[in-house]
Amino acid sequence: MSPSRSAEPRWLDDHEQAAWRAYLDMQGRLMTQLTRDMQEQGGLSLPDFTVLVQLSEHPGGRMRILELARALQWEKSRLSHQLTRMERRGLLERSGCGTDRRGAFIVLTAEGRTAVERAAPAHVESVRRYLFDGLSPELVDSWAAVSRHVVDRLREITEFVPDCAENMAAQAPEGSCG
Repeated sequence: MSPSRSAEPRWLDDHEQAAWRAYLDMQGRLMTQLTRDMQEQGGLSLPDFTVLVQLSEHPGGRMRILELARALQWEKSRLSHQLTRMERRGLLERSGCGTDRRGAFIVLTAEGRTAVERAAPAHVESVRRYLFDGLSPELVDSWAAVSRHVVDRLREITEFVPDCAENMAAQAPEGSCG
């Protein structure tokens, strides 16, 4: 459902352009600061923290690779490189799958659990400080509504979610550990 390539571009008007640029500026500055804080206070990269949070929220601290890719909305190569770096540092480990020798689980180690538990309070404080402390409850509600609306629209009008998880699922045999 993408627009025709021959169609004239539907340029943003001044109001839309200002909103888009403000969003890009906010997103860039916020992520830069959150990344800096995570490194300084938690000794982790933001991608490290994101993976550790996903694992820590699952029973036994373990997830199938495909399930993790879907949750993070990351491409297979990005996830693979990230997991390798984290495994070398002892934050997680790979565990075989009894039903599929090619499949594997990613498992949070004790060191990984300690790292995410140590980093989480400072991260939440950073998010609160840079974002929520400056917003009224009404602005938080509006922001949440806009975010949900955009996500719903993306699901409705896009043909493919660019996370490669669907391709990974298509290649994994039924009942595999992905």
